[in-house]
Amino acid sequence: MSDTANAESTARQTVFIVDDDPSICEGLSNLLESVGIPTRSSPSAETFRESWVPESAGCLLLDVRLPGISGVQFQEQMRAIGIDLPIIFMTAHGDIPMVRKVMKGGAVEFLTKPFQKEELLQAVREAFALDRTKRTEEEGLRKIRTRIDSLSPREREVLDLVTTGMLNKQIAGQLNLSEITVKLHRRQVMEKMRAGSLAELVKLYEQFKTSPYANEEQR
Repeated sequence: MSDTANAESTARQTVFIVDDDPSICEGLSNLLESVGIPTRSSPSAETFRESWVPESAGCLLLDVRLPGISGVQFQEQMRAIGIDLPIIFMTAHGDIPMVRKVMKGGAVEFLTKPFQKEELLQAVREAFALDRTKRTEEEGLRKIRTRIDSLSPREREVLDLVTTGMLNKQIAGQLNLSEITVKLHRRQVMEKMRAGSLAELVKLYEQFKTSPYANEEQR
């Protein structure tokens, strides 16, 4: 993919640069913006965190050594404070244990300064692709949550039971309803969940139950 094509595909995503060296921030910004990739720079993890907007998309280009919270420490804190950007680490002082630690923590790449332009662009492309995938999955889960929220309390009970494999007759006995009533509720559940089959309904519900949205509902 050419730099121009890549810029077009990532136009709505930003590279958030966190490095305490202004010259490095400027150089990285100039390089990325020369191919149409927006950037924003911060001198520390704390500054970045304070300016963070949850709706922002893209990736984090994070220096390992920073004043205050280090890049490695910030990676460990990010998810707890609601930041789920893919991370590209950069450092002039890397070592194998550190590389293993951050990569195990989910980093996309670990770049050793000075790195080549194409190394950086390739890492950004990978991070942007991961970010798009995550956001697409999150949007799908939000839609499932909206559909589940549209169910009545009784329909939700039927959903819980039908997705465990229980037959209409068994559900009727469990909920003290007639089989006809269970069938009506079941049809409503299928329509509201936009599921074309029982297998699809089970898949949608399992996706929801294993997502953070299910945890929010339990609180």
